[in-house]
Amino acid sequence: MGAAMTTWGYGLWAFCAGVLIPVMAALNARLGRSIGSPGWATALLCAVALAASVLFAIASSGAPPVAQLSRAPPTQLLAGLVMSFYVLSATYLAPRFGLAPTILLVVVAQIVTSATVSHFGWLGAPRQPIDLIKAAGIVLMIAGVGLVQWRRTAA
Repeated sequence: MGAAMTTWGYGLWAFCAGVLIPVMAALNARLGRSIGSPGWATALLCAVALAASVLFAIASSGAPPVAQLSRAPPTQLLAGLVMSFYVLSATYLAPRFGLAPTILLVVVAQIVTSATVSHFGWLGAPRQPIDLIKAAGIVLMIAGVGLVQWRRTAA
């Protein structure tokens, strides 16, 4: 029962994070329009995120682990650039391309990329090979995005 509760808890947590991604994109797109700059809206969002992350880290782990930080390969810090690129992209695209198509394409890209990374075990991810069922699910997701976009342009 404990393992199932952990799985359900992690699933609920991931679901909540997913719910908040389009909310974040919409809020930051509005901020970008309000201040006239998607770049500055992204910078402000990242500054608030940094402050919240530092507070969480201090509350949960105490002082920064300086010795461990110095041993981390600099390439692992590239995730910060990835996050910034995503936030800037969502901030810029949501009011121009639409919130739903932006997020739908982001989700499809995440599914395809995460399945590929997991299939090969890249970047230290646990290896989870793509089987026929998983491949069919990926194709269905892509088809769903295509249908949503097709309906949007046909209307």
